[in-house]
Amino acid sequence: MKLTHLVLPVLTAISLGILTPQAKACTNLIVTPAASADGSMICTYNADDYGMFGDLCHYPAAHHPAGQMRDIISWETHKLMGQIPEAEVTYNVIGNINEHQVTIAETTYGGREEMIDTTGLLDYGSLIYLALQRAQSARQAISVITSLAEQYGYNSSGETFSICDPNEAWIMELMGCGPNSKAIVWVAVRIPNGNICAHANQSRIGNWNKLGLKPSDILTSKNVISFARSKGWFQGKDKDFSWKDTYAKPDFEGRRFCDARVWSFFNHHANMQSYLPWALGRDTTAADLPLWIVPDHKLSLHDVMMDMRDHYEGTPLSLVDSTSLTGGPWLMPYRPTPLTFHHSANATDGPNYFWERPISTQQTAFTFVSQMRPNKPNHLGGILWFGNDDANMIAYSPIYCSMTQQPECYTPCHGANAVTFSPDNAFWLCNFVSNMVYPRYAALFPELQQIRDSLESKFLAQQQQIDQLTSTLPTQDAIILLTAHSHQCANIMMQAWKTLANTIIVGHNDMAVKHRTPQGTFQTTPEGIVHPVRRTGYPDPTRHTQIKSQSLQSE
Repeated sequence: MKLTHLVLPVLTAISLGILTPQAKACTNLIVTPAASADGSMICTYNADDYGMFGDLCHYPAAHHPAGQMRDIISWETHKLMGQIPEAEVTYNVIGNINEHQVTIAETTYGGREEMIDTTGLLDYGSLIYLALQRAQSARQAISVITSLAEQYGYNSSGETFSICDPNEAWIMELMGCGPNSKAIVWVAVRIPNGNICAHANQSRIGNWNKLGLKPSDILTSKNVISFARSKGWFQGKDKDFSWKDTYAKPDFEGRRFCDARVWSFFNHHANMQSYLPWALGRDTTAADLPLWIVPDHKLSLHDVMMDMRDHYEGTPLSLVDSTSLTGGPWLMPYRPTPLTFHHSANATDGPNYFWERPISTQQTAFTFVSQMRPNKPNHLGGILWFGNDDANMIAYSPIYCSMTQQPECYTPCHGANAVTFSPDNAFWLCNFVSNMVYPRYAALFPELQQIRDSLESKFLAQQQQIDQLTSTLPTQDAIILLTAHSHQCANIMMQAWKTLANTIIVGHNDMAVKHRTPQGTFQTTPEGIVHPVRRTGYPDPTRHTQIKSQSLQSE
């Protein structure tokens, strides 16, 4: 088989963009209340970063005395950057949601490197968690982020934020103004109710004057256009200004590795075939993706969870391809990185090649689907459906926004960290199981999928019962019950994953399959030795691909 059948060639090596490895990480999906089946606002996040240890952070609500200072710790490097005054009142934050049901997520797009200001105090992660502790609404969170960055400087590259509360969803893009500037440019637009939106490491806001929004639903820094003019990057009329075309123009990588994920999400819920040329990245005349679309049906919470597990199945970019060996004989819909490479490790010129970059990817450290319910009191309405590791390989469990303590398994328990394994830590247990499944995906994934889907169905079905149990309780009593329920669900997930690990190790040892009873126990002979194993060989790739495609179409 020729190499060109195994991978797809990039146009030329010089056509690749200057995106950093981080800039190809993370995906956010947004579903506004009128586009969701139950009227919830939904915001998702796959936090994708090789080497990152994922846990569920918690900042308790507090009152702070005048003059108290707050350490600013870089989210990525964990270095102490400096201090700022603490707010008088801070709100309870668990993960990326606070007690007022405000959720903030992000993806990094990079943009013009000369706009990075390394002298700024605040990075994008610090801004997220500061805003969650200080904001009661999405609009207020935008104000907190921009005012802090304007006062203390911003040291990350170009960033897209999802900022949502039960009633409003915003997409905001932020950049510095260059070394030693301590200045920023930014724009935020409100996503109209009834639409779905997404971003995935490519700047998405273009000409906001063409979005048909009310002036109150467009917020910008005063210098958003004048700064570009001062640099000679824009000479047209203000009404023609496009943020992304000026500060982060999409190139092949930005379209194929990043916007293609947005296209795939939209394509699950509308006919997006006319925008496929944009996602493929090569056609310079292709129609750009819309910033948001009206879906052809209302999305359930389960729909969105499944969207976070997408590998482009059923599309020309699919990673489940029975005609190719790139997924290995076990049809793994994952590829090793880097995304771009030469066909020979010693090659320094000639064509580059690349793998596709889907929403679901092995380097996810944590993932969530945040549900914000406008028809519920805040302590009950906000739920962060959370998991550690690749969304395709985990079961989301509920984390209520009012919780006063994280489940232990989602913390650095038992000494767990990026280089210390613990079977009682969710990050490591889930990674342990998924890394056993990846190499023999076709053989082992169906068992993981069954347990994953069974747990999620159980947790989702319990939601109405929990709503009823807590709706008449005093708030503090309700919070105690919600905390206990969330801990119980996390513990159920951990026990199921430990059982799954045992089943995979014992049941599929040495690439053979042990027989099981209808109750799931392994069969032995009357004398107590193992029943003769089945040696199944490689899977039928055509059958596996058809099953996967049919399964996705039915969801």
